[in-house]
Parts: sequence; structure tokens; C-alpha cells
Amino acid sequence: MCNTPLKVGVLLGGHSEEREVSLQTGKAVIRACRSLGYTTFPIEIESTLDPYMSRLKQMDLVFIALHGGIGENGHIQQQLENLKIPYTGSNPKSSSLCMDKNLSKKLAKSIGVQTADWVNITSRDEKSEFIDLPYVVKPNDQGRTVGLSIVHNQFEVDPALDLAFQYGENIMIETYINGRELTVAIIDGNPMPIVEIKPSHEVYDYQCKYTEGLSTYECPADLPGELTLKIHEDSIRLFNAFECKGYGRIDYLLDDDGRYYFLEMNTLPGMTNTSLVPKAVASNGDSFEDLIQQIIEITLN
Repeated sequence: MCNTPLKVGVLLGGHSEEREVSLQTGKAVIRACRSLGYTTFPIEIESTLDPYMSRLKQMDLVFIALHGGIGENGHIQQQLENLKIPYTGSNPKSSSLCMDKNLSKKLAKSIGVQTADWVNITSRDEKSEFIDLPYVVKPNDQGRTVGLSIVHNQFEVDPALDLAFQYGENIMIETYINGRELTVAIIDGNPMPIVEIKPSHEVYDYQCKYTEGLSTYECPADLPGELTLKIHEDSIRLFNAFECKGYGRIDYLLDDDGRYYFLEMNTLPGMTNTSLVPKAVASNGDSFEDLIQQIIEITLN
């Protein structure tokens, strides 16, 4: 319980495809903040902070519970910096970089972290440059598998492109890795126990992420100690290379030969009852309230 109640504004909602998840995250964060003794104000936004400027200026801290779009691409972060209001998570530059899958993979590759082969396209005319089947088609700047398809044969190409182009003009075509899905939460620069995700679908898609019972989780993941250490080391290197702050989550795929591939860095991971970061900290014996308290303390220090 905090001694002097801070005024915490929780930003939730937004107008991205991930609005519903943001609302769930926001409600969970609001409950935790209130149980910790903070004076908490839900601030449900649509497409801009402009109508809420006067309220925001009264806050001691803003907890960003937005996902996707302007909440995660650095736009909101820049507005809060301009207002000189402390906010949770990474700065505008890091947020923008991590939201761009193409740039993220380039950075990971540049520091020696393996990532699946890929190309980016902005039109169907670039089909001839596709990599070999099977591959994954996804928007370059969407999260939580929005607009994602796995393409096994030529008949699936056009439907996959149709879906992806609904959500963006820049599309990533990435070699499909058939492997175990792993994720590493980073809190204040420290890696949490690795979570293995076992989805009931071929890929850990939106339904598997947010529908209870469609995925099972193992934390800590059943991995050799040496491999766990290596993944943790690379996760710290990635977190620092992206210049992230506070907390984040890094996703990988592990193939049958023990090689792991960087997928993406998430600067605003979900905080719902099926989310991965709370599962990771829970395996360390920390509660959801402990997690929220730590994120707030990191932000203010």
C-alpha cells in the first residue's frame, strides 16, 4: 500500500483492432491500482488525447494500457512527453521501432540474434520476390496476430494477402518456423521465467490468446538450463538494443534442432487474465498487484 496516494490515469481503449483487449488490460490495471491505494482515473480514449488534456495534466503518472495503433507506435508517448507527464513503458523512439516488425528484425539480426528469413511488400506486384512456402503473411505494424495467416500452398496466397492488406499497406512475408512458442518478459531489465505457449490452433492467434481454454502454458518452460540462459541473455541484449524501458515481452519460436528465432518485441504487453507477463511474474511468486506496483516505481525513478 502506498503512503501518499498518487493520481494515476489509466489510458485504455483507443481505436485500433486491439481495442477490446486494451479495455480488458485497462480494467485489470485499474483494479490493481485501486487495491494498491492509488487514486485512479480511467481515461478511455478514441483516436486522440486532445479531449483529455486538462485531466491528464492533473495526473502524477499515466499508465498506458493501450494496444496497437497510436497507443503503441510512439504517438501517445510523444504527446505525454510534450506534456511532461511520467508514463509507463518505453519512449516514443523505442515504441515506434518495436511496432515496425521489419526494422525490429533488422536490428535483431544486426546484433546476432537469429530471426526467420523475410521480405516486405507494399503491393501484390512484388509476388515474385516471395520466399519459399510455407510462409507467414502479416501486416508489418499490427500486433496480437491481427491480419496474420499461414500460407501452405499457392491457393492460400491471395486470401492471406487480402486479409493482411485490410490492416496495413506494408506486409511482411516470413518463413514459417514449425516450433515451440516461447516468450520472455523483461521487468526493469531483468528476464522473468520463460513461458511456453501451447495453442490449440496451428498458430497462437487472437482467439487462442484471449479465449480461456484455447491455450495452455508452461512456466518455467521445460528447457535445458544452458538454452534458458542463452535465451535470457539474448532477451536482455534485445531489450537494451531497442532501448526499451520499464517492461516488455520478447517472443520466439524454438525449432526441433534447438535453434530459436526472434519474432517481435512487445513494448505494451497485455495485462488480462490470460496474458503472458502476469503468468511469468506469478511463477516467481509475485502477484499482479506486485507487478503493477513495480512498473509504477520504475516509471517514477
